[in-house]
Amino acid sequence: MVSLSEKIEEKLRHHFSVIYGENRVEECLKRTHELLDQYGLEPQQKIPNKDIWTHRDVVLITYGDMVLPDTGVPVSKLCKQHEFLKRKVKGLIDTVHILPFFPSTSDDGFSVVDYRRVDSRLGGWEEIEAMSKDFRLMADLVMNHVSRYSDWFQKYLKNEEPYVDYFIEVDPDTDLSEVTRPRSSQILTPVHTEKGEKFVWCTFSDDQVDVNFANPDVLFEYIDIFLFYLSKGISVVRLDAVAFIWKELGTSCIHLKETHEIVKLFRTITDYYVPEATIITETNVPHKENISYFGDGDETHMVYQFSLPPLLLHTLLSGNAKYLTEWAASLKDLPEGCTYFNFTASHDGIGVRPIEGLIPDEDFNELVENIRRKGGFVSEKKNPDGSLSPYELNITYFDAFGGVNGSESLKEKRFICSQIIAISLQGVPGIYFHNMTATRNNLQGVALTGRYRSINRKKWYYEELMDELNDPDTNTSRVFNRMKQIIASRWHHPAFHPYGGQKVYDLGNDIFCIERWDPDETEHVLVIANVTGKTKVLEMNDFDLPLSPSNSYSDILSGKEILSSGKMALSAYQVVWIKV
Repeated sequence: MVSLSEKIEEKLRHHFSVIYGENRVEECLKRTHELLDQYGLEPQQKIPNKDIWTHRDVVLITYGDMVLPDTGVPVSKLCKQHEFLKRKVKGLIDTVHILPFFPSTSDDGFSVVDYRRVDSRLGGWEEIEAMSKDFRLMADLVMNHVSRYSDWFQKYLKNEEPYVDYFIEVDPDTDLSEVTRPRSSQILTPVHTEKGEKFVWCTFSDDQVDVNFANPDVLFEYIDIFLFYLSKGISVVRLDAVAFIWKELGTSCIHLKETHEIVKLFRTITDYYVPEATIITETNVPHKENISYFGDGDETHMVYQFSLPPLLLHTLLSGNAKYLTEWAASLKDLPEGCTYFNFTASHDGIGVRPIEGLIPDEDFNELVENIRRKGGFVSEKKNPDGSLSPYELNITYFDAFGGVNGSESLKEKRFICSQIIAISLQGVPGIYFHNMTATRNNLQGVALTGRYRSINRKKWYYEELMDELNDPDTNTSRVFNRMKQIIASRWHHPAFHPYGGQKVYDLGNDIFCIERWDPDETEHVLVIANVTGKTKVLEMNDFDLPLSPSNSYSDILSGKEILSSGKMALSAYQVVWIKV
């Protein structure tokens, strides 16, 4: 009989042999156990992850300073954010993703100077730990790169051990044309070191220098940081830009086998030493590549559903559910303990690579131009042949649903329709703060920073936001309260369990329809959405749905009768939940 310790040791041994080869395995095992001992972690029997997340879980995505203290208020930004969350969403939203709250020099937190400190402009670890008592906390492990102003990189420049091998030096004459690029900037950045000029690898910007995971010291730095976060009350860790972490010249340098094995290593550590924790991979790539991070149920617990935001946007702007239905129907059964993280907006733009091949080229081009016509921006990436193509759309998700030339009358209905669909799908819903508040385009922020992504990163002052929420005539108030009602309704229905089942029905291009049920099949709910701007009447005899045309049914969301005499009338952009 193999003991638990022997089973874990075998898994760890395999991970390290794939990553570094057999000759480094014993050293890596020794260092792993030293770190686990340092944090007082003992082996535990693996438990099913399905009990950690349920239909009552919703994640709010926010920066630590998205709600600012008013001028002269002597509290930290994290404290004010915590105060707002306790006052307005506690009891409905149980998990909060605080985007990078560490000292950083660019990219609004994603160019980390010191992983083990909280940015003093936000507060300190005491505020993070206090918030963890009211909410389950999610945080970012920015694995691919660090700030050029970090101690690691500054010591590399000075040729100090052990940092001389923490970064990736490449001869500038090397052919890097096969490398997958998410940006249009140069991949190599010249820097002056004690050893002369060197060219270092920078996937995202010249302020974000990629670290060298081929050096085990780097991997163990990040395992240490991961365990440190867990010790500080964080139980959900987002592995940022993880797809790019391993480099091998002559390859695309994305999704390499060593990358997947490192994610598997983190999963093994999580499952057997901190089983109450969850890891989520952030891989903004086409769907097939994205879900590869589930592995055989031995990699990440969740993947971001990156195809969803642009596909929902296309569906509701075009009034055509065809491609959303086809995509949803193509989603395969997931490994046990794995599910999707369903979001429609984030601190980044709306990535469009994940809808490659999902909609026709002409529809893709129209979607991009539509955003430009509404005053949004389009960020581009560099292709292997040197050409540029759209990478993400920069606009708030609320404003993306507006009309052109001042036609705004249906924006709010389209937006709410998108949110209900996302909240209904199999997985855990992740709601960006600015979706809750129906925030408009922050063009002033773009002008100040020169960065397109600032359009969706507005900072609210506390009283400013409260005034908006207290005024029933504002989009912010109406959307915020409607979102709370939708979340509250979901909370009472186990059919929306993230590990439950999902079936897609094709009711034609005007309607998106799915059936959801919980793992024990105690409840089934039918979700039917009219994605057009016109009222649609459905004859139940025309469709093979789990409804009896002779019965009457009520909509969970409105409490009103929705189906009688075999007919259902759905107003423009209406979504109904029907218990069947």
